[in-house]
Amino acid sequence: MSAITVRCTNCGKTNRVPAAAQGRPRCGNCQTPLPWIAEAGDADFAAVAEQASLPVLVDLWATWCGPCRMVSPALERVATELAGRIKLVKVDIDRSPALAQRFEVQAVPTLLVLDHGRTIARQAGAAPAPALRQWVEKALTDSVQHA
Repeated sequence: MSAITVRCTNCGKTNRVPAAAQGRPRCGNCQTPLPWIAEAGDADFAAVAEQASLPVLVDLWATWCGPCRMVSPALERVATELAGRIKLVKVDIDRSPALAQRFEVQAVPTLLVLDHGRTIARQAGAAPAPALRQWVEKALTDSVQHA
């Protein structure tokens, strides 16, 4: 499994965050929740996204897609703002045709919110960070109310 390096927004220390793990990543220095951003494909999606201990925002995207490249920084911003509450998992549909088929991707980007592997929200197309955050927070709230 891969890991990314994340700088803590609170103390500035660098932390390694694995693509798949239990719990919620926290800064080893000050214990502030860290943004959890990972990539996954057909082979490791179950471990990285479906078995995550918190809700997962899935970005199904393609390298050739202009709106995908525009929405990526907005999604990373939302993941940073909601650190400790969500995990962002990016899936390149050209490299992961089984996932593209499974989630019936007709347009990119397609965004999903998964809770324990179950789709609780779905949206196609790009949007600005504030709209994306509102959409994710609504999905999380709706999921808790229907649990």
